Amino acid sequence: MKRILLIGVGRWGVNHLRVLRSMPVELFVADRHKQRLNSVDIPQSHRSMDARSLFSNIDAAVVVTPAPAHFDMCSELLAMGKDVFVEKPITLTSSEAKRLTELAEESRLILQVGHIFRFDPASLWMRDAIANGRFGRIKTLRASFSGFKRPRPDTGVTFADSIHFIDLFNFLLGAPPQRVHAVVRDFLGRGMDDESLIVLEYDRGDSSPILATVEAGYHAPGKFREVTIVGTDSSAVCDYNVAQYKIKTFENRHLADGNAIAAEEGAVHQLEFPPEEPLRAELAAFIDAIERRTPSPIDGWAGFHAVRVVEAALESARTGTWIDISA
Repeated sequence: MKRILLIGVGRWGVNHLRVLRSMPVELFVADRHKQRLNSVDIPQSHRSMDARSLFSNIDAAVVVTPAPAHFDMCSELLAMGKDVFVEKPITLTSSEAKRLTELAEESRLILQVGHIFRFDPASLWMRDAIANGRFGRIKTLRASFSGFKRPRPDTGVTFADSIHFIDLFNFLLGAPPQRVHAVVRDFLGRGMDDESLIVLEYDRGDSSPILATVEAGYHAPGKFREVTIVGTDSSAVCDYNVAQYKIKTFENRHLADGNAIAAEEGAVHQLEFPPEEPLRAELAAFIDAIERRTPSPIDGWAGFHAVRVVEAALESARTGTWIDISA
């Protein structure tokens, strides 16, 4: 049985705690806030306000701290020979993400990044449907991760929320984008973006790249977690807020009609998916990887590419220009 240290039991960390407690691991917990730690029902010997005091007792760690602490915490763990699961973003700079990933590879350790949408069964279906040509030639991808809520205090909304669907698009298309353009705003006056609109161009090997957009923000009423795929043969809308019937497909096509273009609406299909919890699936994948010593399905390079795109988006917002992302 692997000894796992959960570092951080805040707003999202409590979900990791709930899932890990149901898994076949020996669980340790650390949090700097005494009140949070005291609410965790595990033996006193397995919890501490100082995460580092528990490093020698564990095999691996799950890091759910504020993003600015990710690099230092993960570096120390990897240097001590511990496997690491770190919540997204892996770090706040691509250079640090690259260093962590290379350190894990050099040490032959598991480094998994918490890009949770990759583990949703609907995401797996969309990836396979794109690869199998179900949509025909992909025209556009669109995503909205927005709604009225409390802003994350450690990063702007591009790092906090846009990164979810940036990584998902990288997963669906099998590669990061080539160019990025973005507009962001700081309506709350915090010195960090709270509305973000990103345009991405993904290379398809010809002169017409796939166009993708990601919208995120803290202001619009409601809660939106939606992805749309538009192809020449059919399209799909995936609503991640829905438990089972997440995806609708539309067999809509534009067809030449003399000198005009006709819009032909086709059949609509509702797809059902098992109500699997993606967080449980990704933590199970991490535990399986550290037990079998097999590669993680979401390694540090996935985290690196997502952060690099966010960096480019924020640079674009500062300069008002398209930013090319080198290979």
